[in-house]
Amino acid sequence: MKSTTVDDQIYELHATVCQVLSNPTRLKILSALRDQEIAVAELARRVGTSMPNLSQHLAILRQRKVVLTRRQGVTIYYRIANPKILRAFDIMREVLFEQLSEGRRLFRAAAAGARRTRARR
Repeated sequence: MKSTTVDDQIYELHATVCQVLSNPTRLKILSALRDQEIAVAELARRVGTSMPNLSQHLAILRQRKVVLTRRQGVTIYYRIANPKILRAFDIMREVLFEQLSEGRRLFRAAAAGARRTRARR
């Protein structure tokens, strides 16, 4: 029987949170909640999804403690549970923009090389 270390458990949790955040709708939810808590109906409008679909995504985010709720009367408000989630979100977006920028640069260089090759023929 394989014993699990604390490191193994942390890697499992890390992978689970990454899976939770690997959905575009859930990323839109985090982006919408960036600066303030938002009522669920307004959140659905901002994310551009139906209430049933939003509820499914919010349930996953709640289960992993990525978002928290507050009830006021019949209205439920959502907020980011830990601002460090947003730091991770921002770092990943920076990496993606850098990769896109590098990809565009390489594409332009390849296209320029192809034009020079055709011009020599």
